[in-house]
Amino acid sequence: MRLGLAFILVALVAACGTPQEQCIRTATREVRTLDRLIAETEANLARGYTYEEHQIVRHEWMRCDDWVRGTPARMCFEPVWHTVKRPVAIDPQAEQRKLDGLKARRKALGLQAEAAITACRAHYPE
Repeated sequence: MRLGLAFILVALVAACGTPQEQCIRTATREVRTLDRLIAETEANLARGYTYEEHQIVRHEWMRCDDWVRGTPARMCFEPVWHTVKRPVAIDPQAEQRKLDGLKARRKALGLQAEAAITACRAHYPE
């Protein structure tokens, strides 16, 4: 049992990465976010529309929360929230301006991230 627990703890620590990897991950977080937004905006332009997420509520029959073991189960009509995506038209010119701004910001942050990565590698050599 103790060996299994020790193995799990070692695996969890190893999954977190080395200090250098953690430093690099922190330094490049904004760049990764911008990369995701750029890809999403490019996909919107290619499709000609985007998706908006909306929360809707549906009611479903479920076993009531106050059920006690040994008593007959009661059913309750409970609200359940669902996320649905709906296509929405975009303004291609506005979307292109947004993409241009994201790419310019990405370029500036990329230079900062490179310097931070170099500092991480110098501070935490492997």
